[in-house]
Amino acid sequence: MQKNNVILPTQTIGIIGGGQLGRMMAIAARYMGYKIAVLDPTSNCPTAQVADIQITAAYDDMDAIKKLTAISDVITYEFENVDLEAATYIEQQGKLPQGAYALEITQNREKEKRLMKELNLSIPAFAIVTNKQESEQALEKIGYPSVIKTCRGGYDGKGQLKLHRAADIEAATDFAELHKHCIIEEWIPFDKEISVIFTRTAKGEISFFPIAENEHRDHILYQTTAPARITAEIQIKAYEAARILAEKMKIVGTFAIEMFVNGEDIYLNEMAPRPHNSGHYTIEACNISQFGQHIRAICGLPLMQAKQLKPAIMLNILGEDIERISGVMTHSNDGFIHLYGKEEAKAKRKMGHITFIGNTFEEITMHVHTFEEAVQ
Repeated sequence: MQKNNVILPTQTIGIIGGGQLGRMMAIAARYMGYKIAVLDPTSNCPTAQVADIQITAAYDDMDAIKKLTAISDVITYEFENVDLEAATYIEQQGKLPQGAYALEITQNREKEKRLMKELNLSIPAFAIVTNKQESEQALEKIGYPSVIKTCRGGYDGKGQLKLHRAADIEAATDFAELHKHCIIEEWIPFDKEISVIFTRTAKGEISFFPIAENEHRDHILYQTTAPARITAEIQIKAYEAARILAEKMKIVGTFAIEMFVNGEDIYLNEMAPRPHNSGHYTIEACNISQFGQHIRAICGLPLMQAKQLKPAIMLNILGEDIERISGVMTHSNDGFIHLYGKEEAKAKRKMGHITFIGNTFEEITMHVHTFEEAVQ
């Protein structure tokens, strides 16, 4: 069973997953004086570069999970597709404050949507389909435009297909026949997408970061602006929806919810039981980052009251940009550049990010435009 132990510096935090989120968790923990162990199948992964110990093994290797559990005082994860058997084992050892339930829900789009519906939160109309016939019936009710997604897996636009018109029904039914367990959702026209990121402790203390506004290109997050340019009414609705989910799911740690804004209405999209790409701006722009707050929560420490010190815009750095970024660094002193230590730069792969802060959005936007011109 989960224990509300307090884990203090010099003790060891285990992280499942060695990507950039694990790396930034580890750096935040290092500043506080913790030791880090990471489990990842790739040697010298981004997190391992700042860790004390790496266990190089598959995420579902139970011998490796047991070894990580033995050498760690508390364990967290940097992505939601953690093996549930492994998560349950760690929770039973009293070392997974986040628990397995949040993973179970967020790894499955059907369970996400059914939970949101149960809580009477605003979501697009949806149907679960497993074959051609069910897809045709669902599309008769939901109509077009709509989107079909796999219920498990998929990120950055992978594992989904937008359906624009009735002529797309064959593509939808082929998708369902191929992937079997899918969700078809109504396509909500929206003015903007926002992220609500918060941190909650096992005792129920919760702290919200300022809501961020997201812009995607090719289904990948391109830019995050914080604070989001939204009305007070939207802010209240978004925070309340997040609070309802947080209490129902008994969230521990940093958690993100993506939402669509349409006029003065919000529609919840997807959840992530961990720090999120759209929260990277908090490292420089807030009094505590989403990663520092996460470490405090999983270690049983009281949270800081998160405050934004300056407006911010964050841009992702993809594989195709990395060489030009290096050139920009030799003559520009604007922006905080974070490179993640990934060995191979692939197109559309997130290799880092850069955050600009300033006194006004006009000032920040000028820096962003100068940067974008330099890397084109």
